[in-house]
Amino acid sequence: MSPRSARLARLSRSVTFSACHRLHSKSLSDEENLKLFGKCNNPNGHGHNYKVVVTVRGEIDPVSGMVMNLTDLKEYMQAAIVEPLDHKNLDKDVPYFSEVVSTTENVAVFIWDNLQKLLPQGVLHKVEVQETEQNVVVYKGEETIVK
Repeated sequence: MSPRSARLARLSRSVTFSACHRLHSKSLSDEENLKLFGKCNNPNGHGHNYKVVVTVRGEIDPVSGMVMNLTDLKEYMQAAIVEPLDHKNLDKDVPYFSEVVSTTENVAVFIWDNLQKLLPQGVLHKVEVQETEQNVVVYKGEETIVK
């Protein structure tokens, strides 16, 4: 039997959490916020049942046959996503969002940053956050777009 070259694969796992937020930028007037965010600027906020799909990538281990142990990934996601976000008011209960508008884009960045602290370096491939069935954000860690 000839030696096989390493095989790369991507592994995805999903988790859900419920949270409320208000889309509101401190940099804008109340009128500008209402115009930009509409009903999502409701002073009392509104809620979502978010679905997050985390994808990791790596070589398939020849012994275990896995890119990553799913039990480990589940624990990382629990610590990075569910514990800080589930059943929270994002704007009031999560310090990160005290200065950052709690859009789905920024929720994805928050989750990415949290996962990066826990996962082995270079393993995280993408974070997909589904705020609704119609609104989905995919973040892959890019910081800026070069023009």
